[in-house]
Amino acid sequence: MSLGRLIVVGAVLAVIGAFFALGWHRYLSLDNLQSHRAMLSAAVAAHPAASATVFFLAYVVMAGLSLPGATILTLAGGAIFGFGWGLLLVSFASTLGATLAFLFARFLLRESVRRRFGARLAPIDAGMRRDGAFYLFAVRLVPAFPFFVVNLLMGLTPIRVGTYYWVSQVGMLPATVVYVYAGTQIGQLTTLAGILSPGLVGAFVLLAAFPFVARRMLAGIEARKVYARWQRPGRFDADLIVIGAGSAGLVTAYIGAAVQAKVVLVERHRMGGDCLNTGCVPSKALIRSATAMAELRRAGEFGIRMPEGEVDFAAVMARVRRVISEVAPHDSVERYRALGVQCVEGEARLVSPWEVEVRAPDAGMRTLTARRIVIASGARPVLPPIPGLADASPLTSESVWSLKDLPRRLVVLGGGPIGCELAQAFARLGAEVTLVEMGGRLLPREDEDAAQHVAAALVAEGVSVLAGHRAISVEVRSPQGKALRVSGAGGEREVGFDEILVAVGRRANVEGIAAGDMALTLTDKGTVGVNEFLETNFPNIYACGDVAGPFQFTHAASHMAWYAAVNALFGRFRRFRVDYSVIPWCTFTDPEVARVGLNEQEAREAGVAFESAIYGLDDLDRAIVDGEAKGFVKVLVRAGSDHILGATIVGARAGELIAEFVLALRQGIGLNALLGTIHVYPTWMEANKHVAGAWKRSTVTEGQRAFLAAFHRWQRGEAGILAVIATLPGLLRPGRGTRL
Repeated sequence: MSLGRLIVVGAVLAVIGAFFALGWHRYLSLDNLQSHRAMLSAAVAAHPAASATVFFLAYVVMAGLSLPGATILTLAGGAIFGFGWGLLLVSFASTLGATLAFLFARFLLRESVRRRFGARLAPIDAGMRRDGAFYLFAVRLVPAFPFFVVNLLMGLTPIRVGTYYWVSQVGMLPATVVYVYAGTQIGQLTTLAGILSPGLVGAFVLLAAFPFVARRMLAGIEARKVYARWQRPGRFDADLIVIGAGSAGLVTAYIGAAVQAKVVLVERHRMGGDCLNTGCVPSKALIRSATAMAELRRAGEFGIRMPEGEVDFAAVMARVRRVISEVAPHDSVERYRALGVQCVEGEARLVSPWEVEVRAPDAGMRTLTARRIVIASGARPVLPPIPGLADASPLTSESVWSLKDLPRRLVVLGGGPIGCELAQAFARLGAEVTLVEMGGRLLPREDEDAAQHVAAALVAEGVSVLAGHRAISVEVRSPQGKALRVSGAGGEREVGFDEILVAVGRRANVEGIAAGDMALTLTDKGTVGVNEFLETNFPNIYACGDVAGPFQFTHAASHMAWYAAVNALFGRFRRFRVDYSVIPWCTFTDPEVARVGLNEQEAREAGVAFESAIYGLDDLDRAIVDGEAKGFVKVLVRAGSDHILGATIVGARAGELIAEFVLALRQGIGLNALLGTIHVYPTWMEANKHVAGAWKRSTVTEGQRAFLAAFHRWQRGEAGILAVIATLPGLLRPGRGTRL
């Protein structure tokens, strides 16, 4: 704790101690007020201004320090100043005192509480930023909530001071009126409990609920305006229509069917969407073949002599298609029909908030109706407007699987995860690959040290990495003669190629999804705009997965689908805000790069105080045994605690290793608990324990080391007890520890 905070705490404790030590609390009783009322009233009549000032300041101090007696002072305001002046003094003094208590809590406690429980408080903070005034108003209106507790707890939230003041002023006013008026009738009171009858408390509770009821009513009125142009069907064909049978759509339909809802799933092309047909499954199958070839070239490292091997690219692609066909039954029409889902093939278009028009492949048309609709139409690769690119028949992550022959020279545009994965895979299979990235480095969302490991691995395997180069144009001189002109720090240059693969991003599939008068609100990134419940601008229409963002991962789409399905089917009773707080991802290069939570560059941009611990995988026994002793595990913790903010892993099996940190973040498990957990030896998972150990060692201060050394010298008889005592100042002195 800083010196300023220590001074404030000392002063507050001194005043509170004096309050009780001098017995002032004994004067704040109903009997004492009744017996001295005449004397106090006479003092007010003789010195009205001075009496009002003293009363006002005393009330502010009492409320600001959360001392007991506010109720008696409120009664005293009515008893000795009358209803009008008493209400005026008490109302402003109580609000000012409450605000001071609020500021004390914020100054003294907020930083330490947020440092320790920051991740758990994030949803509360988000709710307070959105609805803080409503929540505060509600608790202020109900006298059953101790006001001093409200002051302290609210100080830990991000609510603004100005908002806190005026909401408290208004919210406490009804109860203040009751108590001040009761003070004017002080002679008739026998107990404080008689002031608030159950009926009066119930009235306050109803009044507290009014803002929330009013807001729901306003939301209903706004919804009526949205739906005013359409006639709502009297009956519906289904409870839920899902547009798109990719990861998000399949999970949404599955959940709907599991809770016995009638679900219609519309897909215009292939079940399984991008993940099954052109994304995760085929790319990882290709990477596996490429990895096998890379391992074959390394066989000599493990004492195995054999020919280098030869790539049969046609056989590689045949295996990719075979893997797709083996996984396909998980996402098939047959499976979902067996679950009770009505699967419809065709292109869907919203024609009203409850109607979906489906054009079948045979040009037939039908209209389906449902109470709720979920849009899960996915995304597609972006082709940048580079002159001449379209004439070169560019490949994308969707069309690359149509290749029959291995390109001799391949240019990959884009140094993100897809570009890096495919560049390495094709290089391992024997292509001459050039990777062009407009930014200064590969994998711009990852920390620089992680990106450097991947770049070094690509270069070591023969990939020509042109980071910081912008594509200017493409020239097609002949079917075999194609060139990409790029501009970098060294000027312009040409890169010849046979095929060019574009991996510069993806765009949400929103075109044609709705009729002209059914305009969906889009974000500046071109995705469907949704709120925290995944509702679009039509409250009964939801969107999830790549079409809505913000993450374009299969597992993120599945995660969002749960919220979309549950909110769509049961939102009238309870709604759930989608939680993006713990979303892991992995780039499946060699080495893999896996991450969850914050990394260093994000923490710095957000101004989050953090400490980091790194464990190099070149020290891990299992990594050495497997010949994969490269990479690292890096964990960020909130400064001064073991609370995990995020983890980045670079190395073999990083996508598997990250799972332990995903669990830790989700369940609030700190590094101390991770360090105390037994991990099997020798396994890759030990790396997670070792990084926790590296963090633990870094927290030991020089003063603690000196004390322990002196203690053990004393135990061995090499020094006296005075030598141990001499190290105590250093032991008690706060320190950040030695970073390892």
